[in-house]
Amino acid sequence: MAINVGDKIPSATLRRKDENGIAQIKTDDLFKGKKTVLFSVPGAFTPTCSAKHLPGFVQNHGALKSKGVDQVVCMAVNDAFVMDAWGKAQNVGDTVQLLADGNGEFAKALGLDFDASGPGLGVRSQRFSMLIDDGVVKKINVEKPGAFEVSSAEAMLAQL
Repeated sequence: MAINVGDKIPSATLRRKDENGIAQIKTDDLFKGKKTVLFSVPGAFTPTCSAKHLPGFVQNHGALKSKGVDQVVCMAVNDAFVMDAWGKAQNVGDTVQLLADGNGEFAKALGLDFDASGPGLGVRSQRFSMLIDDGVVKKINVEKPGAFEVSSAEAMLAQL
């Protein structure tokens, strides 16, 4: 069953490449005491994710912060090396944290995973955005398969 408004974010470990290698990020720590916009893409370097989803959050980072958002986090079922390379290719800088859910464990814990093994992509995360306040989901926007309508940065801004 998918996570809902009012639910606590499940405990999981995400990863990020940094100057020391691969750092583990516990979701309990990541979301504690912060207002966070979390969005997920089916895959780094994929067309809609690279052309629209991530760039929208990079471009609207300041507007989100002005609405009280402490951090913007993007996750995908990719490894930390891929997420790091995607961030560099997209000139993300320090606007959006790109975190890897390499085995899809967090996506599964959220109930927002899907099987894309038909086209050879394995298990992935659905495209979504959510507002999390101190570890509790306040808003959630899950896309229908293949769509990009409700999870954009602009849609999130309109909800704040």
